Amino acid sequence: MIYSANIGQKVWSAGLLSAVLLLGACQEKEVYLPGQREDIRSVLQNPGTDDLTINAASTENTSAPISLGAVQSNANWTHTIGTPSYRVQHPALRDGVLLAWSADIGDGDSRRYRITADPVVSDGRIFTLDAGARVTATSTEGTTLWTRDLTPDSDRQGQGSGGGLAVEGDTLYVSIGYGVLAALDVTTGSPRWSQKLEATGSGTPTVYGDLVYLTAGDDTGWALDKSSGRVAWQTGGSTSINNVLGAPAPALNAQLAIYAYGSGEVQAVFRQGGLQRWTATVVGKRPGRALSSISDVTSPPVISGDKVFVGNQSGRLAALSLGSGERIWTASEGAITPVWPAGGSIFVISDLNELLRLDASDGSRIWGAPLPNFVKDKPRKQSEVFGHHGPVIAGGRVLVASSDGMLRSFDPTSGALTATTEIPGGATTAPVVAGGTLYVVSRKGKLLAFR
Repeated sequence: MIYSANIGQKVWSAGLLSAVLLLGACQEKEVYLPGQREDIRSVLQNPGTDDLTINAASTENTSAPISLGAVQSNANWTHTIGTPSYRVQHPALRDGVLLAWSADIGDGDSRRYRITADPVVSDGRIFTLDAGARVTATSTEGTTLWTRDLTPDSDRQGQGSGGGLAVEGDTLYVSIGYGVLAALDVTTGSPRWSQKLEATGSGTPTVYGDLVYLTAGDDTGWALDKSSGRVAWQTGGSTSINNVLGAPAPALNAQLAIYAYGSGEVQAVFRQGGLQRWTATVVGKRPGRALSSISDVTSPPVISGDKVFVGNQSGRLAALSLGSGERIWTASEGAITPVWPAGGSIFVISDLNELLRLDASDGSRIWGAPLPNFVKDKPRKQSEVFGHHGPVIAGGRVLVASSDGMLRSFDPTSGALTATTEIPGGATTAPVVAGGTLYVVSRKGKLLAFR
């Protein structure tokens, strides 16, 4: 009995000691580790500490002064705006432009086929590509100079769509959805060479030095000799099948070529040999939107100073370091067009159909101007949205060409709508400005000139 009592006393004493220790632990001051709290999932999506800063979209508009630089009287517009040496910073265009003429370029947009090539202008000729594979050269007065159908002999018309244009000197470079990059004489349209790309060729080419650069199949970067079409080297990214029509045009400077792929990868390689310098990704989703499941880069790389601007339609726009690929900032705004950099700001059309002006240094919003969105207002019929193309800064204003049949002009300082001009048939390409004339292609397959 005594032994049992001792055991019970020991058990009771141990319980009392545990309770005292537990109570003492509760009285200890909780220590919080210093530092910023981060979402561990974001580290997996965007490696690097700078990648974790996302500037949330603001709805407040402000009016801020901006210097657009002197107006330039440019005769040519030979490439997309991603490469600085081809970008006209502030082309001349007078106020109150009116339709001067229109010219047929071939097949327009249809349910299955789309025009994806912006026009290019060189030495008094405007070059266009229709929804199939027909290339047309038109004079600055609206006269058709020549046309050429690039449909391969092994294929039939209507089996391919999409492509892009670039012109340098006496050669026009054309990519088409049939998986071909061709070089044509600008005077006659006669073929000089063609190269099979082993994938869809809906991307827009960029010529730089002795090479022509192109993204094919949304996952392969090509560099070809511009005089012969022979392959110099290739590079590639991860394969992705959920993409939009038309691959981003590579952007270049003297050292690097910047490619973007359907997977959301952005890759910088040395432009001469294709050796990889860095790789980054543009990832993120806008909740509640089905398009967020598509990772394709829809805002092609644009080089400006020491930054590369690139974005997707899923709610992300990023500024990357040109030298290292490190993330400088990320804005929670999707982008469906290339940004236009000017005066310390960037202008872009968002995935919500809003013309935005953001601060180029940190991605913060300065102002946003809403653009027409759904074609039909009734909620149950909101399945189609208007397409908006641009923006382009010319003549002191920001210009957007839209499929609803309007060319809109905005004040770059405040975002206020200042003028509208009718586009017969609605726009299907971004506007380009050369020789004081704005050119845009309509959905009906017409090249329109505004002066």
